[in-house]
Amino acid sequence: MSRGGWVVTTWVLLAMLCACQGCSTAAVDYYHGTRVEDPYRWLENPESPAARAWIDQQNRRTLAHLESIEQRPAIHKRLTQLWNYEKFGLPHREGNRYFFTRNDGLQNQAVLYTADSLEAEPQTLLDPNKMTADGTIALSGWEPSREGRLLAYGRSISGSDWQEWRVRDVATGRDLNDRIQWVKFSAVSWTKDSQGFFYSRYDEPRARDPLRDVNYFHKLYYHRVGSPQTADVLIFHDPQNKDLSFDGEVTEDGRYLVMAIRKGTDPRRRIQVKDLEKPQLPAINLFDKLDAAYTFVGNDGPRFWLLTDLNASRGRLIEVDCSVEPDLDGSRALKEVLPESPDTLTQVTVIGGKLVALYLKDARTSVKVFGLDGSLERELALPGIGTATGFQGKRDATETFYSFGGFVSPPAVFRLELKTGESTLFRQPRLAFNPLDYETRQVFFASKDGTRIPMFVSHRKGLMLDGNRPALLYGYGGFNISMTPSFSATALCWMELGGVYAVPNLRGGGEYGKEWHEAGIKLLKQNVFDDFVAAAEWLIANKYTKPKRLAIHGRSNGGLLVGACMTQRPELFGAAVPAVGVLDMLRYHKFTIGWAWASDYGSADNSEEFRALHAYSPVHNVKKGTRYPATLITTADTDDRVVPAHSFKFAAALEAAHRGSAPILIRIDTKAGHGAGKPTSKAIDEAADILTFLVKELSV
Repeated sequence: MSRGGWVVTTWVLLAMLCACQGCSTAAVDYYHGTRVEDPYRWLENPESPAARAWIDQQNRRTLAHLESIEQRPAIHKRLTQLWNYEKFGLPHREGNRYFFTRNDGLQNQAVLYTADSLEAEPQTLLDPNKMTADGTIALSGWEPSREGRLLAYGRSISGSDWQEWRVRDVATGRDLNDRIQWVKFSAVSWTKDSQGFFYSRYDEPRARDPLRDVNYFHKLYYHRVGSPQTADVLIFHDPQNKDLSFDGEVTEDGRYLVMAIRKGTDPRRRIQVKDLEKPQLPAINLFDKLDAAYTFVGNDGPRFWLLTDLNASRGRLIEVDCSVEPDLDGSRALKEVLPESPDTLTQVTVIGGKLVALYLKDARTSVKVFGLDGSLERELALPGIGTATGFQGKRDATETFYSFGGFVSPPAVFRLELKTGESTLFRQPRLAFNPLDYETRQVFFASKDGTRIPMFVSHRKGLMLDGNRPALLYGYGGFNISMTPSFSATALCWMELGGVYAVPNLRGGGEYGKEWHEAGIKLLKQNVFDDFVAAAEWLIANKYTKPKRLAIHGRSNGGLLVGACMTQRPELFGAAVPAVGVLDMLRYHKFTIGWAWASDYGSADNSEEFRALHAYSPVHNVKKGTRYPATLITTADTDDRVVPAHSFKFAAALEAAHRGSAPILIRIDTKAGHGAGKPTSKAIDEAADILTFLVKELSV
């Protein structure tokens, strides 16, 4: 079977499978006195005979269904053409070398290059495409040593969050013997002498079941190049708090190790600083309470700059001196360098003696350059509605690089001369379409409670607003993540077909700072769904589309968004595509890293949070006899972040309850994970099938 696996559920088949495997009696749980049935608990183990039979039988049925849609080959061909443009990474300089990634267009994985200068011919340093024939080994991270002689790089297999880190000699292109295993959610940070680096990892799993093991007890280590992992030095852990995680970053001057301590995905941090020149001294607590978000920006000796939302919901830059003793209560004197502004401060870097600050103004990037004393020097002119990223470098750098792109144009790379403030185009991809044929506008609408919500709407120029356009509404709304303008070949192909592509900035994200995020979490999570429904109603009221031609799509937390909205308002949508979604809100915390999401979702272990979760959990709110929109659920067999059982159970529940004739399908990719590192070929296949499904169901 080509291009991964497929599932569509039928109640008859499900009943037969359950009966033959002894599954006809549903599992039952009691939450704070409430009885909750879980008839599809058996699908949590995808390797069981019942689950395998369920998956294999429906693979064949669904593949046949999608192959019967005549537009599928043409959509796949056009998507491949649109995807086929050069994708440039930002140049990163260490020592006398530049390092950068490039994908020539259709390579499954980007290739890492190095060059002695911007004018020199780049040399291939690491090509993940040669590690496996199908492109399912991805470069998950890389970091050159301080003088550019060595490269630490991480590999992940089949989309797993687990990484193995290795060390490569840059001059010879050969790997050393170093192997660092069981790394998750960690970069590496080299010491100034390039003799080793800091990294974080979990203990080796005991059960070796990547979809059922729960990840606790993160640890920060130091690895010395040339030594075995068993000799790595444990720097920090907390055996009394299994749900804490640790990051370590060496300051540019090499003097300090800055340790960030966090709990799950909560943006709040504790910050400790260890003097590497005096390792016998205990670490200094800069901020020892999980009371605010703190991001290390840079230092000048013992004076540290940190980006924080402490007493500043939209962010500010502060300075704290670690050589000054704290007050009796442990607090430290703070100096404000960049005060909170009406726009959300998302990033600050120290480059070439300047502070380069990125802000979000209604979810659109603006960039300002300040002196180290916080005095404004200039605002960078950006070409329209879009997102800028990058602006990394050293204190003595004379240049930095950034990318800028939007919904209708892929990112171009610019070089910024720090002394003059002049930006010049460095790399721009050649495209198989003309971005000037399309437009993006920003609109605002009122949610159910009156909150003003922004939304980006993109389409072909000259679109006739007759209330009959096919529309695709994409959302996320969680984890302090901002949905800023970004290019998608899938969305562009949709617009070529005459469709409207809309992305609202829902509460739960970070577009307007801490308060915006917290207005969409835990007991207030329903606000996010209300915002998304209001976005759909705005598109209908303003003559863009109508319910039967409106589709909704979201990934991960966005998959939850789609699942919740389609079960709450099934009549409002013509189609739904919940991708790798968190769909069982009562048991999500029992698998892999799911427990870490409780800062946004809450937990069924808490009685008040259970009631809120149970009220919207997609798996638990499917109602028999309901006409649901046409649905294509997507997941992957080795997704060890949001395990595929979420999607399996939702698909089974929908098919059993659904009253209408619209199809309920589930697409299960093979040798793929949550999305990161997915080979280009698999990404195109998945996108083509989503668009094929939407074209059919919305009568495009």
